[in-house]
Amino acid sequence: MKKIKRALISVSDKKNLKNLLNSLKKFKIEIISSGGTYKEIRRLNYTCTEVSDFTGSAEILGGRVKTLHPKIHAGILNKRNDKSHHRDLINNNFKNIDLVIVNFYPFEETLKSTSNHKKIIENIDIGGPTMVRAAAKNYDDVTVITSSSQYKKLIDELIKFKGSTSQDFRQRMSQVAFTETAYYDAIISNYFNKITNNNFPEKKIIYGNLIEKLRYGENPHQESAIYSQNKFFNIKQLHGKQLSYNNYNDIFAALTISKSLPKNRGIVIMKHANPCGVSTLKNDVKCYKSALSCDPISAFGGIVSCNFKISKKLAKELSKLFFEVIIAKNFESTALKILKKKKNLRLIDASNFNPLEILKFTSVDKNLLIQSEDDKIFTKKDFKVVSKKKPTTSQFNDLIFALNVCRYVKSNAIVLASNKTTIGIGSGQPSRLDSCQIAIDKMKKFTAPASDIVAASDAFFPFIDGIEKLVQSGVKAVIQPSGSINDKKVIEFANQTETVLIFSKTRHFRH
Repeated sequence: MKKIKRALISVSDKKNLKNLLNSLKKFKIEIISSGGTYKEIRRLNYTCTEVSDFTGSAEILGGRVKTLHPKIHAGILNKRNDKSHHRDLINNNFKNIDLVIVNFYPFEETLKSTSNHKKIIENIDIGGPTMVRAAAKNYDDVTVITSSSQYKKLIDELIKFKGSTSQDFRQRMSQVAFTETAYYDAIISNYFNKITNNNFPEKKIIYGNLIEKLRYGENPHQESAIYSQNKFFNIKQLHGKQLSYNNYNDIFAALTISKSLPKNRGIVIMKHANPCGVSTLKNDVKCYKSALSCDPISAFGGIVSCNFKISKKLAKELSKLFFEVIIAKNFESTALKILKKKKNLRLIDASNFNPLEILKFTSVDKNLLIQSEDDKIFTKKDFKVVSKKKPTTSQFNDLIFALNVCRYVKSNAIVLASNKTTIGIGSGQPSRLDSCQIAIDKMKKFTAPASDIVAASDAFFPFIDGIEKLVQSGVKAVIQPSGSINDKKVIEFANQTETVLIFSKTRHFRH
């Protein structure tokens, strides 16, 4: 056990100080503090020594230098059982500091509230992390607390051991403290990378807050958790049983597509991170039925993502089929009541989900593969019509819609569409020809072939057999990236069959 005789408190978060101070007073622990924390402690009518009085040095540089003093850091870093350390303290008239309670300037909160660079810089804490690191390093002798949420644990420890703390407690708090300083520095590092447009620096620091430890991962024998760079999750579960790793994977995949669709329009039905139906019809019920008709068998047990608030009418339709998750920009109260009748159905409000910067990670061993998201916004100017036959306005719009969906389908990917709705999707095949066939088979199985069918491919056709198969099935217009040595032959085939052919000039693999 280590008796606590002297504490240094410097906190930006001044919540719950009174209970803490009561406990310190009870065990006759001397308090040192500075700045706003000192004023707050005095306001609460507790005895406290100001840091400048303790060190004999006034604050300077507008408060930038307060606790950066040998008397502070020697008091923290002194190894109590080291005779030479003890001698140094005596010779310099320094005193031990046994408890460090510090939380940092609110840098993360400042980033959310302002874009003023000078203000942001002034909210980079220097003294706080330095004291915390020192205390955490010397956990054999010093207790470090970095959050008001830890006050109760400290108070309980002091009560249990009559003003002392255990080695186990100090070590646990030390681990938390080093994590806190690393997290704080990571946010600062990422801020500077952002303002200098450096997404891939020489050293990449990943950080996040634990949102939830999940029951298991993709399979029951795998561990899993979800983290967020936000302190609060930007999607809200309103109903249903706990979300799984697979649920989250599908939710993020669905929301990625949803955010690429027109604002407040569009429905995505996902299964195993692949879309099995997408529509952007204006009427919400028609939109859902159209998306569902693309592949109603695969939709069973899947996820529905709506880019708008779910109405009572739509809720009635959704309740007719088994889904794992339904996502929306909130729900009408009557809709929520209808859907909540299904006990296990997870209902997700994604109103605040607004991805601005997306990096995709894949990890193996201690290696990270990182890339930016394929979030290019398409316009007609990006494409080149290479066939003699020109697309109608509706065909062009459907082609853009199909290509937008196609880039979120596992490669090789083929998407058939009509009237801004998918009518056949072929995904994840080693052969593009097989993907064509799957898309065609699903169209024939679930939807009556439309009069004006378009097709999108995520990569070029290496031979004419793929586009030939599509045209034979009724496809009137095709969009693909180009880049094959057989592009001329593909164009010739399109002209021979009076098929519209457009080069998107951009590949969209999603392996």
